[in-house]
Amino acid sequence: MKKNICMYVWNHFTNDARVMRECTALSEKGYTVDLICIHDPSIKDLKRYEEMNDGFHVYRVKRFPQWLVLFQTIIKLLKSKKYLLVFIFLIWILSVYYQPLYTSIVTIFLILLLKTKIKTLIIRGSILCRMILKGFNNKYDFYHSNDLNTLLQGVICSKFRLNKKKLIYDSHEVQTSRTGYDSKFYGVMESFLLRFVDQMIVENHTRAEYNKNLYGFYPKVVHNYPFVQNKSLDQVNLHKILGISAKEKILLYQGGIQTGRGLENLVKAAPYFTEGILVFIGDGRIKNELIQLTEEMELSHKVKFLPKVPLADLPKYTKNAYLGFQVLNNVCFNHYSASSNKLFEYLMSGVPVVACNFPEIKKVVEGNKVGMCIDSHDHEDIAKAVNYMIEHPEKTAEFSKNASEASNQYNWENEKENFTRIYESLGGETA
Repeated sequence: MKKNICMYVWNHFTNDARVMRECTALSEKGYTVDLICIHDPSIKDLKRYEEMNDGFHVYRVKRFPQWLVLFQTIIKLLKSKKYLLVFIFLIWILSVYYQPLYTSIVTIFLILLLKTKIKTLIIRGSILCRMILKGFNNKYDFYHSNDLNTLLQGVICSKFRLNKKKLIYDSHEVQTSRTGYDSKFYGVMESFLLRFVDQMIVENHTRAEYNKNLYGFYPKVVHNYPFVQNKSLDQVNLHKILGISAKEKILLYQGGIQTGRGLENLVKAAPYFTEGILVFIGDGRIKNELIQLTEEMELSHKVKFLPKVPLADLPKYTKNAYLGFQVLNNVCFNHYSASSNKLFEYLMSGVPVVACNFPEIKKVVEGNKVGMCIDSHDHEDIAKAVNYMIEHPEKTAEFSKNASEASNQYNWENEKENFTRIYESLGGETA
């Protein structure tokens, strides 16, 4: 009898390549997989329920409790001085003639929603509770939590019951050393919740060794490799989209535009490039800052920005690149130990890379001779590597050939067996 799996991820599941691959691999093995993620009404045409072509089901829980939607509507009205005066007058009338204590409490709560982080806490608490309720809504044999922000849901649903279920913790990041997670709380929380976990998964052996030193055990390793790419895949005419000459070399960064990824250094390096257009494909928190930096440096003719594209379409854009960038900065162990999906996406499209010299990335780049490793904190060093690859097209062609060959090794078709064997070892059945 096939087993049922409840998988959690704390996002909208619109561009999560790793979770897509794992759900697909389990479905191919005959497991019934329900993925529980988050709905966002601001995303056009995002469905609450989807039955994916790959054979698994996606359930998106509501982001906002209904009463909070009402409060948000009131808050929007209060931003208008006219409505604010009306609201104050009504509160005054109510406080004089009807339940003054209750009215005061409501008023204080509205002020708190406007001025504090209580709104964020309410939204996250609502999502967490809805995920837990959904996780109890079916008879599952396994629970699979992607990252620390869904581990509590997995623990409650798998272990806080008479008939305990298996729990897999798939940590895509180093939770105790990553940007934006500076509090010691995350390490304490992870350490506590790990006692309920039946198996932990990390991205590579550098991270596995880190966790062994931290927690005393060596997690399973499942590398972040992409699907094998269809070699006859159509190519988007990126030159036409950007309005540049077909002869221009595209120097590509694709992925999230976030802090700590060395993207400011790419813009600063652009004036030193002897040839080529620097292109960013993606969105993120610092995108506007990068655009502003580009304008301040008067580089709009040399640096271009495009929004993120659907995951399935991304290789059509990648194939246009002369080279690709993976220039993470060493701002935390999470970045230092990364072997990100982006690197392997470049290889899958036969695109050579200019990459940071961190252990996992350097091992792939220099070990397979698919590009050059540089000091990602030094924009002049980045420019030097780019110019070498521009001025030595025969060497770049060799890097490109090696990248295509390396993709035969670094792909999900090879790696997914390591992943599904983890389930088999915990009592799952094979097809």
